[in-house]
Amino acid sequence: MADYAAKTDYNPNTAAGLFEAANWQKSFASEPNGGNCVEVNLGRGLVGLRDTKLAESPVFVFDADEWTAFLVAVKAGQFDLPS
Repeated sequence: MADYAAKTDYNPNTAAGLFEAANWQKSFASEPNGGNCVEVNLGRGLVGLRDTKLAESPVFVFDADEWTAFLVAVKAGQFDLPS
């Protein structure tokens, strides 16, 4: 993947402020106790991703095109572990 200039300054420890706190959604595959999963937040043309196991999880931020490319790659099996 080619390097490119960031559109904005990014700090994963303060990026949560880019998103509405009430809009975090856990995966439907999350364990019943709510652990071992990630949460996403869609808003302002950005996608936020954080770890539900960490109370102060950093937030990783993607634009819509980056998120779409990631989902396409996941569905294509590009991140599957060898069997």
